[in-house]
Amino acid sequence: MISGFRKSLRSWATVGLLLFALIAIVVTGFGTGGFGGLGSLSGGKSGATGDALATVEERTVSADEVNDLVNRQYANARQRQPTLDMASFLAQGAFEQLLAQTITARALQAYGARQGLTVSPRMIDREIVNVPAFRSLTGQFDQSVMRQQLQAQNLSESQFRESVAQSLMQRQLLGPVALGTRVPEGVAREYANLLLERRRGLVGIVPIEALASAINPTDAEIAQFYRTNRIAFTVPERRVIKYALIGIEQVAQTGHATDAEIQAVYRNSPLAYGPRETRTLQAIVLPSQQAAQAFAARVRGGADFVAAAAQAGFAAGDVTFENQTRAQFERVANAEVAAAAFAAAQGALAGPIRSELGYHVVRVERIVATPGRPLEAVRGEIAAAIESRKRTEALGTLVSRVEERLSDGASFEEAARAEHLAIVTTPAITAAGQPGGGSQWVPPPELGPLLRSAFEIDAEDPQPVVEQITPNARFALLGIEQTLAAAPPPLAQIVPEVRAALIRERARTQSRALADLIARRINAGTPAAQAFAEAQPRLPAPRPVDIRRLDISRQGQQVPPALITLFSIPQGRARVIAAENNAGWFIVVHLQRTPGDASGTPQLIQSTRTEFGNSASEELAQQFARAVELRSEVSRNEDAIRRARQQIGGGAPAAE
Repeated sequence: MISGFRKSLRSWATVGLLLFALIAIVVTGFGTGGFGGLGSLSGGKSGATGDALATVEERTVSADEVNDLVNRQYANARQRQPTLDMASFLAQGAFEQLLAQTITARALQAYGARQGLTVSPRMIDREIVNVPAFRSLTGQFDQSVMRQQLQAQNLSESQFRESVAQSLMQRQLLGPVALGTRVPEGVAREYANLLLERRRGLVGIVPIEALASAINPTDAEIAQFYRTNRIAFTVPERRVIKYALIGIEQVAQTGHATDAEIQAVYRNSPLAYGPRETRTLQAIVLPSQQAAQAFAARVRGGADFVAAAAQAGFAAGDVTFENQTRAQFERVANAEVAAAAFAAAQGALAGPIRSELGYHVVRVERIVATPGRPLEAVRGEIAAAIESRKRTEALGTLVSRVEERLSDGASFEEAARAEHLAIVTTPAITAAGQPGGGSQWVPPPELGPLLRSAFEIDAEDPQPVVEQITPNARFALLGIEQTLAAAPPPLAQIVPEVRAALIRERARTQSRALADLIARRINAGTPAAQAFAEAQPRLPAPRPVDIRRLDISRQGQQVPPALITLFSIPQGRARVIAAENNAGWFIVVHLQRTPGDASGTPQLIQSTRTEFGNSASEELAQQFARAVELRSEVSRNEDAIRRARQQIGGGAPAAE
């Protein structure tokens, strides 16, 4: 997902040509993916706040506006990948690329103004009223709907209008540059011929494991290898962690729920325990009273509500609201419409009723009444909830007491003893919870959530802290007993690991030499099958390959490197490449090439021409925008940029 986001960021020139529709989708939170244009959603001389990250032709790019862009794109990315965190998102270069886009947008805006291009308020209004997200249920532009959408995205109307102006300026500048690009049919045909080219070959492998079994280094060789590669065997910083769990078990005796408490909860929870009514409603909003009265007359005359709504352009899902409480339906319509709908009998029609959206007609399709539950039937349920709340409150009080003791200067041990908490001490472990020296110690489950905090404690002044493990249920008093700096362990502790690493390194060198020998023999004229068969030690038989370039292109990013190599070497030649996961070496042999002929597939030529045209358009627009930026007065405040990047990323390193 993140690679796709990076690609969309880098393709800003093409996306910018999608004009304002995409900006509206992103700004109003409708849809996912894509960055709608080059402009930021705020900014100008007076509108920017926060540190000035850059100045472009006297217009500032502020930290706040870039952070807003980053947060908005992060929210969109999280919709596609819920487990994505901000650090991973920023590691892909989101902050840097959005900042670069905003600087380019400022430069284009200034350049367009110098060329006499203008964006009038009327042009902006025309774009806004055509945004689908700003339409009411009647399909018409509704300013109140627009304001609701902008408010949900924390955008002012002036900020939004500024983004529209920037998009329109970019359209005027980049549209003529990019849209006139044409690729000659002859060029597209030759490339299509290449796509249909077929190659036949062999792919063999010299696995490292085939040579490792015969390697038996001496103790002296192992010691020398260790001395030469000490850094490779360095164990990361380790810490001896101590913690004391604080959980419900420490506050189990908090008292039972009293009868008075149970009755109070029952009395104050009518929605949970009292009678409840839901209704399935059919509702439509029409723009005029006359249209609504005519619609109601047709339904009262026997017409099906959904069928009548279909004639007005509404689907069944648009007019059907199932199992609605009055409060729920009030949010769909308003209080007056909901009151009328819930006052009508089953099968009855209410309306037309006027609201800010138009004229409502509502039919009660079904009423489901759920009787209330008597106190005795829910007494146990309420008592359990009360007692759970008491335990949670008592746990919170206990945690607060421990924190207060630490604030008053108590040590880890003093705070634990005062509250009768059992102390657990780990062996020296890494930030991943792994012990050193070949120990078989297994970290307990509760330690996982504490590791990050344990390694954030200052080793020079290790003050204990209270950390949450499970919300409102489990905490831990946390401290460190000892910190061991990163260092390689003594050789005696890791002889098997060093020996295995030495064997693997030698096996890799020998396997590369064997693969090179096989490739040289093939390139000197030895038949490929013979070269593989005569290799010592005995190798797996090579795998035959017969494939077209087009077949490879359809695999996207999952193309094995050996197939790419097959199409990059001359016929009759062999080449050695590394196998995945350091497993050995591939020998790729190109046996036969069959040229492609696209004359019988005009659709492939046309799609190739279109693809080339899109790429050329993007490249031209991007180069034009870059040229404008290079000729503009741009200054970057690198210190402010670094501070802003660290602030939004919580100290995460910048992308390379």
